[in-house]
Amino acid sequence: MFLKRIQLQHDQIPSFQSYPFSIPSIKSLHQLDIKSNVTFFVGENGAGKSTLLEAVADKCEFNTAGGGRNNYYEVDASESALGDYIRLSWLPKVTNGFFLRAESFFHFASHVDTVEAADSYGSRSLHEQSHGESFLSLFLNRFKGKAIYLLDEPEAALSPQRQLTFLKILRDLDVSRESQFIISTHSPILLGYPDATILSFDNGHIKEIEYEMTDPYQITSYFLQNREKFLKDIFDD
Repeated sequence: MFLKRIQLQHDQIPSFQSYPFSIPSIKSLHQLDIKSNVTFFVGENGAGKSTLLEAVADKCEFNTAGGGRNNYYEVDASESALGDYIRLSWLPKVTNGFFLRAESFFHFASHVDTVEAADSYGSRSLHEQSHGESFLSLFLNRFKGKAIYLLDEPEAALSPQRQLTFLKILRDLDVSRESQFIISTHSPILLGYPDATILSFDNGHIKEIEYEMTDPYQITSYFLQNREKFLKDIFDD
């Protein structure tokens, strides 16, 4: 494990009334200790998990539109407003890694086509593969060596079966002790990864919770066990 701690430098923030400092979970953040090789950020949309993950990517000098240190291209609204106000503590520090931003992956794939050989990603352009195939090609071919990987909702392109495939890839990299992952997700499948730390951004602060206490697990579990009642309650509301 390389990244040990994330700190928000409160004394340097001009105002907590403006975004992203007005997000409750960010406003209440002082120090966040990273305890596991695999850490999940979980919470409702707008809770701040992707905002903090993007800030970590910015501080790692990864392209906040998606990519690593050497992937230079621009996407609108890819700048991190929070990155200048956090401090990362490492032991040891690594400079290799990747920031996966699902919403702008198309632009990363276009960038790869212009600067890298196609055979780096399974002998085909990422654009010639399905969305799910291209994600798995990235994981299988780009993720290696001592590195930190920051993934924002990787399940966006993965079917349930391919999410299980991703868990196997994650496991292989985790047991090598050379890779660290911080993953923002809504997926109850990904959150089920063993021995991971799950940090919830809900209710205005960041706290560690158990898998069975996450909303993705509880809502999915209840729906599968009580589908007809669940849908009736929603439709009759």
